[in-house]
Amino acid sequence: MRGAGGGDRYGTGGRRRRRTVRAAGFTAVAGLVAAGLSLAACSTGGTGSRDEGAARSDEGATAASPPSPTAGDGPGPAERVNPITLLKNDPKIGERLKADLKPCVADAYPVDASYGNLTGSAAPDVVVNVMTCGDAVGIGTYVYRKQSDRYENVFMAEDAAVYATIDRGDLIVTKQVYAKGDPVAYPSGEDVITYRWTGNRFTQHDWVHNDYSRALGDGGAEPEPAEPGTG
Repeated sequence: MRGAGGGDRYGTGGRRRRRTVRAAGFTAVAGLVAAGLSLAACSTGGTGSRDEGAARSDEGATAASPPSPTAGDGPGPAERVNPITLLKNDPKIGERLKADLKPCVADAYPVDASYGNLTGSAAPDVVVNVMTCGDAVGIGTYVYRKQSDRYENVFMAEDAAVYATIDRGDLIVTKQVYAKGDPVAYPSGEDVITYRWTGNRFTQHDWVHNDYSRALGDGGAEPEPAEPGTG
């Protein structure tokens, strides 16, 4: 999706945070591939139990079925909500942001919504990220937890170039870091902060800072030579 200004949806902060998300996804895929190779070794040779030959029929060996999930194992399927309605009705959000929250094109708002288990609630929690239309820079991230029949704001960060994701029960908040003179598209680095639900609120669990290479994009551009007779 492109914003009204024609910029890429994940523009500045998105370019960097997509790198972070891809890294997490790569780790998960690598684990699945390793598990698959291990199972393949057991079934086709190597050190697996199949080396001893086929199981005798009189042993009555049967394959164990995995346990079926039971009620109460965790939140059920995500109940979709209207993130714009959540934001507009949230008393913790300032009126200025609400007034600026408008569609970029037609009825397409610069808002992302994610669903997952962050607080242990019976219903999935909702993470809402608000961005700018032109370059998709994050300007606010909010977490909503369902209480009875309504959603309550339990976390918010209203900073420039901020974006939050859900990673295996943790809330991951990424903030782009700009040094003086940095172009909007090329920040100097990022802070990646991990929050976990403790008791009745989120607490910081981990913090990582990444410095970006200045050899990429406009950050590595050589200065233009001075005019003769100047400098």
